[in-house]
Amino acid sequence: MIKILLVRHGETEWNKVGKMQGWGDSPLSELGRNQAQWLNERLKDVKIDKIYSSPTGRAYETSQIIRGYRDIEIIKHNDLREINVGKWEGLDKCIVESDYKEQNYNFWNKPHKYKATHGGEDFFEVRERVCNFINNIIEDKNNENKTILLVSHAITIKSFLCKLEGYEIEDFWREPLIGQTSLTEIDFSNDGYNMIIKGDTSHYK
Repeated sequence: MIKILLVRHGETEWNKVGKMQGWGDSPLSELGRNQAQWLNERLKDVKIDKIYSSPTGRAYETSQIIRGYRDIEIIKHNDLREINVGKWEGLDKCIVESDYKEQNYNFWNKPHKYKATHGGEDFFEVRERVCNFINNIIEDKNNENKTILLVSHAITIKSFLCKLEGYEIEDFWREPLIGQTSLTEIDFSNDGYNMIIKGDTSHYK
């Protein structure tokens, strides 16, 4: 068996003001650091064997806070990055909505029809890269009986769950939401998988 812990980064300054992030970056807000610390406290007695993080600053800092006292290297991997939204990165969501009406609507309402005409990736491309990466971790015999923490982003995590649970990109935005520092815990074995918790934020204070 292998246990996978999927965690989204904490709140960022761009989250607070409604800017699109993607591969662009924004530092964690004070609340974001607190959210990560709350999760650190929740997981303080959990033995974690490996930590992988998106190289984006907001995810890497979140992973550092969660790691806490543990003497574990945090391995950065590009396949854990958020969806690349090209020219939208750093723009206010209201500007994207007004200047890119059709694709903004598709992004949030019809993701299977979303086309990255402004550069970046679509939802199918993100799903392929993140699933290939996580599946390689699961299938690696060296990871048997280990607990592996992956710190990433909302769409990246949703993409993996979409494939794992067998629903279509059309239904991508169905609940649950993947909130800031939400925890998703999944056990994998030869018999399949067991979803322990999904998108859980009960550590919030």
